[in-house]
Amino acid sequence: MNRTILTALAVLIAAVVVVGMSSLFTVHQAQQALVLQFGEHVRTIREPGLNAKVPFIQNVVYFDKRLLDFDADAQEVIMADQKRLVVDAFARYRIEDPLQFFRAAGNEANMRARLGAIVNSSLRNVLGSVPFSAVLTSRRAELMRQISDVVVTEAKQFGVTVQDVRIMRADLHPDNSQAIFDRMKTEREREARQERAEGAETAQRIRAEAERDRTVVLADAHRQSNILRGQGDGEATKIFADAFNRDAEFYAFYRSLQAYQRSLADGTATMVLTPDSEFFRYFRDRSGTPAGSNTPAPAPARPRQ
Repeated sequence: MNRTILTALAVLIAAVVVVGMSSLFTVHQAQQALVLQFGEHVRTIREPGLNAKVPFIQNVVYFDKRLLDFDADAQEVIMADQKRLVVDAFARYRIEDPLQFFRAAGNEANMRARLGAIVNSSLRNVLGSVPFSAVLTSRRAELMRQISDVVVTEAKQFGVTVQDVRIMRADLHPDNSQAIFDRMKTEREREARQERAEGAETAQRIRAEAERDRTVVLADAHRQSNILRGQGDGEATKIFADAFNRDAEFYAFYRSLQAYQRSLADGTATMVLTPDSEFFRYFRDRSGTPAGSNTPAPAPARPRQ
């Protein structure tokens, strides 16, 4: 009898524990939950803590209420100029209405598939309407805003709020990359040739200006030197003339000595002259009287007062 009572009591306690465990559930601070009864919504729990439900009849479905990440698969987009662009995008979203989310998507795996389709469609529609150059300019921010607006609007029907949509990578398709590279290389080479031509033109102009300035400077120098040389020659002629006027005999003697020095200085000169030649008159007579001439040498000139 006692054993029967103990067994029944143990069964009762176990039943109470099972019922209690089935009646109570905990919502984590990073979660939100839906209480369902035979698939129908009973209530939504957004705050963390311990909650109760009808055991065996009601069940709880949990959803994350944190900011969730979604990385879309890389896809090929054909731009308006027929260039193929490989785009890799990502999105950040949050489940705002768990009941609508449950009814429209069911779970996060389904939501990711739906969100991937929305992101890919918006990328194709927006990027397909602009040329490739628009992605490389300041228009990229405007294009991202358009893509984000489309994704936010389409995602609202699933009870989620998309916080951000970004393009992580946008590369040309390998078939287009080489053509773009070749065109860029050709453009850079053209610019380099233009820069070299402009540099050569500038260098030629500088050289021409320098040559012109050099010619002008040399011409001025030659002109000035000729003027100075003429002035020097004139001054020398004047000095010679003054010296000759002061003492003609000495001047003739001095010029003869200069002639002797120039003719006989190296000791190798050969001259065929008669002994009574005019060239040697100062060797015969210091007065320079020609041989056989009765004409006396001119008297020395008197110094000028």
